[in-house]
Amino acid sequence: MDGLVLSRMVGDFIFGFGTLFAIINPYGLAFVFLDRTMGLSEAERRRIAKRIATNALIVLLASLFVGSAILRFFGISLPALRIAGGLVVAHAGWTMLNEASHGNERGARATGDYESARLVAFFPLTIPLTTGPGTIAAAIALGAGRSSEIESFVLSSIVSLFVAVAIALTILNAYGGASFMARVVGAEGTRVVTRLSAFLLLCVGVEIMLIGATDALRALQ
Repeated sequence: MDGLVLSRMVGDFIFGFGTLFAIINPYGLAFVFLDRTMGLSEAERRRIAKRIATNALIVLLASLFVGSAILRFFGISLPALRIAGGLVVAHAGWTMLNEASHGNERGARATGDYESARLVAFFPLTIPLTTGPGTIAAAIALGAGRSSEIESFVLSSIVSLFVAVAIALTILNAYGGASFMARVVGAEGTRVVTRLSAFLLLCVGVEIMLIGATDALRALQ
C-alpha cells in the first residue's frame, strides 16, 4: 500500500468519522442517556451503554453497506425517513423538556430497572436518539460514494468499517462515562445540561423534519 493510497484512506476516515460524530454528538447525548437510566446502578448503566454502542455499530454498518438497497426494497425515500425520524426525535426532546419542568416526576418516568432499560436499549435509545435519521441518511450517503472498481471498493469498505467501529467506541466511552461527567459538572450543572440537551434534541428533530420536507417538495417540482 503506497503513501498516496494510505493518505486517501486516512482522509476518508477523518471525513466519515467527523461527519457522523458531529451529527450524533455522543458526549452531548450522554446526559440524555443518563437521564433515561437514572434508576440503574453504575454497572448496569455501563452494560446498557455497551448494548447501545453495539446496536449503533450494527445500524451504522447496515446503513453504510446496504442502506440504499434496504430503502429501495421498502420503497422508502430519504425525505420520508428524515420526516418520520425527525418527528420521533422532536417528540423525545419535547417529552424530556416537560419532564424536566416537573423534577419530582422525572425520576419516576426514567428507566427504573435494568430489564426495562434493556428493552428500550434499541428503541428509542439507539434509534432514533443515538443513531437517528440524520445519522442513517449521512451513513447511506457515505456508503453510496464508494467506487465500483474492485480495489477502491475494498479500500473504501475497510475505511467504512473503521469509521463505524470508531463511532461505536466513542458512543461507549461517552455513555459509559455519563455519570462521571455528571459528577464533574455537579447536580445543578447536570440539570442545566440535561435541559439544554433536551431542547437541542427538539431542535434537531425539527431541523431533520424541515430538511426532509424541503427535499420532498423539491422532488415534486
